[in-house]
Amino acid sequence: MNKMKKTFAYLALSGVLALASCTNLDEQAFGVVPTEGFGNTPGQLAALLGPAYSRMRDYTWHMHNAEVVTDVGLVPTRGKDWYDGGNWLNYNRHAWTTTHGPINDMWGFIYEGGVGTINKLITQVAGNTNAVAELRAVRAFYYFLAIDYFGNVPLITEKSTGSATTTPRAQVYAFIEKELMEAMPNLSDVVGGANYGRINKLTAQTILAKLYLNAGVYKGAPEWQKCIDACNVVINSGKYKLEPAYLSNFAVRNEVSGENIWALPFDRVQAGGMNIHMRTLHYQSQSTYNLPGQPWNGFCTIADFYNSFSSTDVRRNMFIAGPQFGADGKPLKDDNGKDLDFNPNMTKDEMTSADPEFQGAGVRLGKYEIQRGTTVNDQDNDWAMFRLADVHLMRGESLFRLGNVAGGLVDFNAIRARAGVPAWTAAQMTPDNMLAERGRELAWEAWRRNDLVRFGEFNKVGGKFTSRFMKEGSAKTLLFPIPQQRRDTNPGLTQNPGYN
Repeated sequence: MNKMKKTFAYLALSGVLALASCTNLDEQAFGVVPTEGFGNTPGQLAALLGPAYSRMRDYTWHMHNAEVVTDVGLVPTRGKDWYDGGNWLNYNRHAWTTTHGPINDMWGFIYEGGVGTINKLITQVAGNTNAVAELRAVRAFYYFLAIDYFGNVPLITEKSTGSATTTPRAQVYAFIEKELMEAMPNLSDVVGGANYGRINKLTAQTILAKLYLNAGVYKGAPEWQKCIDACNVVINSGKYKLEPAYLSNFAVRNEVSGENIWALPFDRVQAGGMNIHMRTLHYQSQSTYNLPGQPWNGFCTIADFYNSFSSTDVRRNMFIAGPQFGADGKPLKDDNGKDLDFNPNMTKDEMTSADPEFQGAGVRLGKYEIQRGTTVNDQDNDWAMFRLADVHLMRGESLFRLGNVAGGLVDFNAIRARAGVPAWTAAQMTPDNMLAERGRELAWEAWRRNDLVRFGEFNKVGGKFTSRFMKEGSAKTLLFPIPQQRRDTNPGLTQNPGYN
């Protein structure tokens, strides 16, 4: 996709009808554009669907719910920075409570920004079969997030009335599957072009694959063959390919990737929010990349996970490690006047200026290429929500679960070959190795928590795949609590087990 087509995509999905995304949807959402008879062209349809997608961009922030609760990363406290009432420490320690602010924000992202917006849009475009189908598919993805993070959740549709009560997880699972299957015939077959950034038939199949992959968690009965079938549709379509260079999927101009099945379009000026580099880099990294403002010195990865990559694994280059220098080649200094060194070895998650590892501890995130010399703190990289590599790994795992080790090896070794690491033998195709490989391939793409729960490793204190700073190993942490703030306004919501 060239820049012009990407520009169309993000404008269509966020700004063509700014009135629709910035006003109360209880009011007339398309005040200057009549909905009757509107939506018959690709541009008009994109405009109708704009609010459903523009709000999805917030997921690049909420992805921390899937990563900093795991072995992949954390947000340590450095002096006064990033304490925020203990919220970030409690994520990695698994010590969150029912009033944890960022978890409440995630609930709001799903139900207010997502489900609520889409329900209203569906009623406004009820006569447009294609628009309704696409909206149902987007809503299904929001519900996928809801059952993954919260378990039993309210099931609210455009036809719902009255206060919502908590619906069993398995019932919402069935709803998601039904919505996607019924929407499928009316979704687009087009990949890229004017359809870039939107859900098409193959995107819907990928959501189904994710649903089926975790069926044992969500409804208590695995659906490995259904996962394989959905993955086969995507892979055998021939419309996506593994990019030869792993990091090209996250480049500033990653809209040209043939591997990204669903990407959320960003533009540093007109569709902002892609600012992962600001969350991870040190304040003085401003000099290294000629950034307009100082980064915030937060998100990082520590030795336990970093060292799981072999020295030949090209994916290790997603991290920024070692001594840091300015654009002029001079060593950068931390606030204590010491040479700044992004060192993976971290012994404490709550540091003061007296600690030798104070500001440099933890390697930083460079997976999304850092855009140098910009005038704003946001970037142009698009968020890779689904990639073909993940579809291969999902199929490989499912084949293994059904006893087809040889078939599973083909998928996993395709990904390992691209990473520059040796192929596995059948004896090396084990659950532990598969989980580790998924971690290396998909780190910081918001799938680690999902994987650890499915493999039964998420809540093991001192486990092979859990953070050294994790303190709480209770089964309750397999789900986040229903935020108390939401229960206060809706008594029909039942709290998840183990939470007061």
